[in-house]
Amino acid sequence: MIAFLGILVVAACVSGGYLIAGGKFGVLLQPAEFLVIGGAAVGSLLIASTRTSLGLVIHNLLDVFSGKHYAREDYLEILSLLARLLIKIRREGLSSVEPDIERPEASGIFNSHRRIRQDDQVVRFICDTFRVYLVTGEPGEIEGIMHADMESMHAQSSLPAYNISKVAESLPGLGIVAAVLGVVLTMQKITAPPDELGHSIGAALVGTFLGVLMCYGFLGPMGTKLENRSLEREAFFGVIRAIIAGAAHGATPMIALEYGRRSVPDLYRPTFEELERLIRG
Repeated sequence: MIAFLGILVVAACVSGGYLIAGGKFGVLLQPAEFLVIGGAAVGSLLIASTRTSLGLVIHNLLDVFSGKHYAREDYLEILSLLARLLIKIRREGLSSVEPDIERPEASGIFNSHRRIRQDDQVVRFICDTFRVYLVTGEPGEIEGIMHADMESMHAQSSLPAYNISKVAESLPGLGIVAAVLGVVLTMQKITAPPDELGHSIGAALVGTFLGVLMCYGFLGPMGTKLENRSLEREAFFGVIRAIIAGAAHGATPMIALEYGRRSVPDLYRPTFEELERLIRG
């Protein structure tokens, strides 16, 4: 919804300013310019992408317009879920969580946290890490494995933002290409009346206008949106890593969860008292 609102604001302000200055919208309707710039941009994306990165771009581009984001409730749920796992380990031993991590779809702990259960990547990250925890209690190994996993996930989630930003950077140049083609066409009718020449030159300049607008008004911000989503997700996984690493180093559930609470972005971070009530509950 916010992305749609942003697109409307950009379009309304640019077109409104043009209209107030006495511009005519008919001049801006140049299908050939759209074809040159849009087609060349799609083609350059195809040239630059592998099959994997192109699939990620197509899949994640839809996320620009989705309302999905991490909220305070998501962080409370992950703290609650890990609290239940760690307290169970504290009371019944490390092997007591083996049924939960081997079959999370049948685990009462996971199924009682709907937000987390629906995110397969988060569930897999937690379960795989606890599997390593069961095999070896070496804190350094567990931290290293989580770090490697998060780096891999971040590299993959950064690809769509990187590729879209690169295409956005090419749009002003492609706009110049379209403008130059328009000038070439204008030069072929140099003997035409002044009003016809003026219309032709205006149509040529529309290419530069569209390239710059698409870069800085639309596609560039979309790449930034995907980059922000990737950073938010990395921060969420950072909370999980802090809690499990603390527990692996021998911290009590309360202290391990405090590591996680301190890793939550300040905007969503629960208070110490809220965390204490969460654990008691």
